[in-house]
Amino acid sequence: MRRHVQVLAVAALAALVGGCGIRTTSVPVDAGAAPSRVPCQVTDDGTTETAAQGVPVRVFLVCGSQLESVDRRSPLPEEKVGGDPVRTAGRLLAQLLAEPSESEREAGFSTAVRGPLTVGGGHRGDPAGTLRLSRQPEDLAPTSLSQLVCTFAESSAGAGGHTVLLGGPGAYAPKRYRCTAELRERPASTPPTAPTPTPS
Repeated sequence: MRRHVQVLAVAALAALVGGCGIRTTSVPVDAGAAPSRVPCQVTDDGTTETAAQGVPVRVFLVCGSQLESVDRRSPLPEEKVGGDPVRTAGRLLAQLLAEPSESEREAGFSTAVRGPLTVGGGHRGDPAGTLRLSRQPEDLAPTSLSQLVCTFAESSAGAGGHTVLLGGPGAYAPKRYRCTAELRERPASTPPTAPTPTPS
């Protein structure tokens, strides 16, 4: 009698599993990575009047452990920027130091760049186009430096070829940092460098 009850129980359990619509399998199934809950895309918040003011700039922020570009507006008038790479770098740095807007935060964006931090032109003997930070680049957090490198390199403040000549306040020679696809995917890694041009 006891054996008969056990057989009925096993049969009932099999019926329940079969009725749930999930086919059992002994082979592991790779369903892929879980879908990301971070959109990394800023939606229009309706502030068209504010967005129409200022100079358009593009900065790289952190979103989903990667670097993603975000279009913003700098309040600095166009005539005060012109083709001066130092002024351009200054307005870009100001954008990186600013807290993300509400719509950017909702989309998952953040910034690792922290002050106090300023940027200026190169020292005497530096290659043309060198930018000097008020802190040594190697002393910055890797993600912070990656944001700076990609933001500067992908602008008119860069040295061409997705690179930027960046140094610190001391006598150390500047380095030519590269913004690569790998760096944008892993901004916590050390930014790669390229050969530094001969000083002009």
